[in-house]
Amino acid sequence: EYLQFLPFWLQLLQTISILINKNFQYFGLQISRSLGSCDKDKKKKMSRKFCVGGNWKMNGDQKSIAELCKVLTAGPLDPNAEVYVGVPAPYLIYVRSLLPSSINVAAQNCYKVEKGAFTGEISPAIIKDTGASWVILGHSERRQIFKESDELIAEKVEHALAAGLKVVACIGETLEERESDKTQEVVARQMCAIAQKVKDWTNVVIAYEPVWAIGTGKTATPEQAQEVHAYLRQWLTENISKEVSATLRIQYGGSVTGANAKDLAKKPDIDGFLVGGASLKPEFVQIVNARQ
Repeated sequence: EYLQFLPFWLQLLQTISILINKNFQYFGLQISRSLGSCDKDKKKKMSRKFCVGGNWKMNGDQKSIAELCKVLTAGPLDPNAEVYVGVPAPYLIYVRSLLPSSINVAAQNCYKVEKGAFTGEISPAIIKDTGASWVILGHSERRQIFKESDELIAEKVEHALAAGLKVVACIGETLEERESDKTQEVVARQMCAIAQKVKDWTNVVIAYEPVWAIGTGKTATPEQAQEVHAYLRQWLTENISKEVSATLRIQYGGSVTGANAKDLAKKPDIDGFLVGGASLKPEFVQIVNARQ
């Protein structure tokens, strides 16, 4: 009596076995794709060399700068990190003479032409003549205090690159703009102006610095910083190219300290830091070594 149902049960078991096998194959494929995607993201991040800059701003004298250079020289600094220090213009030659070649020296600003009647300005040519090889442009203090426009900053970036300097191009929103949900709109506008003047992104580093977090003690959480960095990668993919999006380094700046650097450095789209006040202290070494 029970044997008459045997073919049915055998067929049912076979069907279940096929379905289970297919599901395992499907989920295995999805897991493999997911892991593959993670591997690709990890490889992209690893291909972007960690980059940490110190912006000394209008601080220091020969004595304090000599002491700071001793600290940086002693380190030890992560050999897998690219390091630069943004120095007040009168001290560029002095700092270059004190630091090892492994630490790059940057000017904090420059003008958009080679030479001329521009009292108080310095050109990329002058910067290079001091032995420095980097320049920081578009910092929020230049935008907010000295009223530099997106267009002027883009022109400076263009000329500095043409002169052979490496450029750290700064972008970021004010507190009012963030609270009005305009962060993406603002950084996209700033990036668009720069992108119109840049053909080769090899010697460009972008520094995302929320203005409300600079020198205030407030720091964007790692999640807030990562959100904007991820948006910038998306913007680069859609407006420049996937290759530039994958290789361009985007630093975070805004009250970075030895205490919060490690958590920020773990985020997939944060490739380093532009550090203000903490770059004048021994803890800058900790920040450079945040990936170790």
